[in-house]
Amino acid sequence: MRETDAVTAAIATNVRGLRTQRNMTLDALAARSNVSRGMLIQIEQARTNPSVSTLTRVAAALGTTVAKLVEVSDVPVVRVVDKSEMVTFSHDGSAATLLVGADSPMILELWDWRLEPGSHHDGDAHPPGTRELLTILEGELTLTVDGRSHTVGAGDAVLFTADRPHRYANVAGETMRFVMMVAEPREVLDV
Repeated sequence: MRETDAVTAAIATNVRGLRTQRNMTLDALAARSNVSRGMLIQIEQARTNPSVSTLTRVAAALGTTVAKLVEVSDVPVVRVVDKSEMVTFSHDGSAATLLVGADSPMILELWDWRLEPGSHHDGDAHPPGTRELLTILEGELTLTVDGRSHTVGAGDAVLFTADRPHRYANVAGETMRFVMMVAEPREVLDV
């Protein structure tokens, strides 16, 4: 089985399993995540490779992490993640690699992002209380939160409240790279 097939199958199993554990119907998950019922069916049947944004919305609706959704095997007490296990989402030459994540006692994800010149990623609002921490490794990030843009250069770091829409953009002429930590409080689901 190819790596992408294994990840797609893991996503299908994990989404279906978490939804079932929470006694949530497809319609309830669709309403909570703002992902169509048809897309959720495709995800649960391993017929599609969902985008980062879609996985983020589904994970938030299930009260878990993207890392938990793409996890191919159980996580031991200590887990060293080999680079071959990391999942990369690519779009228009840019890429976001989920390095590692956890969902207890709070939801944490560590990402490595690469944005090509002129590209951007629009992040959906995360649940209330979510914070993102970034450090810029190369290039210059234009971060927009609440309609206000901030320029963050190589070697600098930024912390922001991510419970509102936000955008990461590379408006410069060179490839830009940053590492991001997402910290999201665990939410008790009312299903």
